[in-house]
Amino acid sequence: MKNTRKAILQDIQKLSELFDQYRVFYHKDSDISSAEKFLKERIENEDSEIFVAENEGKLVGFVQLYPLFSSTRMKRYWLLNDLYVNENHRGKGFSKELIEEAKELAKFTDAAGILLETGKSNDIGNKLYPACGFEIYDEVNFYEWTNADN
Repeated sequence: MKNTRKAILQDIQKLSELFDQYRVFYHKDSDISSAEKFLKERIENEDSEIFVAENEGKLVGFVQLYPLFSSTRMKRYWLLNDLYVNENHRGKGFSKELIEEAKELAKFTDAAGILLETGKSNDIGNKLYPACGFEIYDEVNFYEWTNADN
């Protein structure tokens, strides 16, 4: 049974609560009103694709993907930037269903693939992603420059 679908503007309030839980999980301060504004902008501007998981009419998880492009492949990639399932609903397959939605999006848009990163200490993610067909790519170094003004 499919428990996932594309997020719509009517989901913003409940999606914002999940998104806030996700941010708090990553040690950010709770800010539901900013989460609501951020997600509303993503959906209205079509900056990202967001899919939600439902259980008994309640949103329990989401995945958010951003478009990227590969110049060498001359194709789109999707960055799986956010994946979260409420702690009370983990272990029930919702993460895998959300990842399958992401894969379907990649196929539908003729993308080269999906990229993601997760922490080396994320034991659950580091088991989940290979189980869903992702391969660790260690042929490059990943660097980050952070704007100190933000």
